[in-house]
Amino acid sequence: MVRPYADADSDALWELKRGFETGLGEGTGDEAKQAAYEAKLDDDYRSEWLAWVGRCVAENERCVQVAESDDGLAGYVFVLPESMAFVWDAAVLNEIYVAPEFRGTGVADDLMDAALSVAREQSLPLDRLVLDVDRQNERAKAFYERHGFQHWGEMVARDL
Repeated sequence: MVRPYADADSDALWELKRGFETGLGEGTGDEAKQAAYEAKLDDDYRSEWLAWVGRCVAENERCVQVAESDDGLAGYVFVLPESMAFVWDAAVLNEIYVAPEFRGTGVADDLMDAALSVAREQSLPLDRLVLDVDRQNERAKAFYERHGFQHWGEMVARDL
C-alpha cells in the first residue's frame, strides 16, 4: 500500500534514503563516488534532509509517499512540490527507491503511479515529469523506459 509519508516514518524513511544514496555510490561509479555518497550521510545531513522533507510535505502532503509492507517501509517516492518544480518548468521526480528485497514485486510500479498522480496535479508550464538518472544505472533506465520516459537533454555537472 502506498500512502503519504508521516513524521512517525522518519527513521524508516532515513534508512531507505541511506539505501538510495549508497546504492548510487556503489552501483554507478568507482570507489571515490561511493565514498563521496557515503561520507555525506552523517547526523547533520540526516537532520537537514528530514527537515527539508517536512517542509516539502507541509506544502503538499503527497509529495513524499511511502510503500508499506508487513515489516515496515518497502520504498518511497519524492516528487518536488510545485513551488520547487519551476527550476525545470516541469514536475520533478526527485527520488524513487525500493529496498532490494522488494524489487520485482510491483512496489516500484505503485510508487511511480503515485508520483505521476502528484505530478499531474501540478500546474506548470510543461506537462512533463523529469528526473535525473545515472547513465550507468541500467536497471533504473529500463524501469523508466518501461514507464514511458524518454531522453530529454542531458544534465552536466562540475565540482565547486
